[in-house]
Amino acid sequence: MTENTRREETQRGAAKPARVALNVLALCFMLSVLGRGLGESFTVFLKPIAESFGWDRAQVVSVYSLSALAGAVGAPLIGRLFDRSGPRTVYSIGLLLLAGAFLIAARAQHLWQFQLSVGICVGLGIAFIGNVPNSILLGRWFGPRLPTAMAVVYSATGAGVLILLPASQLLIDHIGWREAYQLFGVVALLLVLPLLILPWRLFSTGSPQLAKSAATDFDDEGWTLLRAMRHHAFWALFCTFFFTAIGMYAISPQVVAYLIDAGFPPLQAATAWGFSGVVLLFGMLGVSSLDGTIGRRPSVLFSYAVSIVGILMLWLLQWYPNFWLLSGFVVCFGSMIGSRGPLLTATAMKIFRGERVGTIYGAISIGSGLGSAIGSWGGGLIHDWAHSYNPLIAFSLLSVLFGMIPFLFVPALRR
Repeated sequence: MTENTRREETQRGAAKPARVALNVLALCFMLSVLGRGLGESFTVFLKPIAESFGWDRAQVVSVYSLSALAGAVGAPLIGRLFDRSGPRTVYSIGLLLLAGAFLIAARAQHLWQFQLSVGICVGLGIAFIGNVPNSILLGRWFGPRLPTAMAVVYSATGAGVLILLPASQLLIDHIGWREAYQLFGVVALLLVLPLLILPWRLFSTGSPQLAKSAATDFDDEGWTLLRAMRHHAFWALFCTFFFTAIGMYAISPQVVAYLIDAGFPPLQAATAWGFSGVVLLFGMLGVSSLDGTIGRRPSVLFSYAVSIVGILMLWLLQWYPNFWLLSGFVVCFGSMIGSRGPLLTATAMKIFRGERVGTIYGAISIGSGLGSAIGSWGGGLIHDWAHSYNPLIAFSLLSVLFGMIPFLFVPALRR
């Protein structure tokens, strides 16, 4: 066998795992687009549902809060189920939950029915096809390139928002919010069959090169959930997720309503916020690129600074509702939603590596879901109490500042 022949065979052998890795990345991206897009579409449904039943803002936003809380509570269990049963089971359960939830919501008449369906079931469904299983599966294929892979998947939140928020508004305008929910449920149900027939045995094995490298370089340090919870890095990451999610989600569910109240037409408000999906992709990839250039801590702190500028622009929009301020808010705030997620995920995977990393990362992710729940529900309460968005924006800004603190002072995150 000639040297050129051996080289060609080596290249073909390396190309196949690379193609499989890209297929896995594309699958995780599409599932995240579906999950996060359907979840965030509630920001468009908020006003028509509230007007249909005469509910106040806090009552309606409680549905969104329960969605985030359900995803948070379910995260460690999902990680454990993924470790034991694999991705086929986890992802299939997620789609079935989403399908059932929206079909029930299309016929709901009482607040508790929305809380159960669009709240708890949608929250669990998103978590079952979301960041916890995706990060574990992608870690098997991308290894040290996981931050970049996760940046692509996290940007799916933006893609889902870009596609489904304007689409939701158009559906509501033309067929009504109940029929729109029914359509969402049917689509999720139809996707279960193609998901089941994917080559999950191949997808689950991971990259042969990474497996070979792990056999020589990787040392399972024997982390358990209880041991991890006694380490300061666990709680530092938990608090970063928690406070940042409060700050982001105190605002996010009410952005479309805020823009409408500021004087923008409903479709323009939904489309503008939906456009955050475009800038989010650049924000994710940009912050991940900075991670490789200037280091993790400066990259994370930079992302917080941009988020703060975006919040201040949103505050000014109520007095100066113009295109330039709106664009600045969408670019700054929208591009940084979740931009820290890939870096925090990679940090957790590196510190707590081992067989139980899915369970540990799932437990850390409770902070994000819990913060999202408290932020969205608390934001609704603050709006109803103050009849103003100013205290809400101040609450968001303070929470984001708290989210920065671990990266300023905690040793494990300063390195």
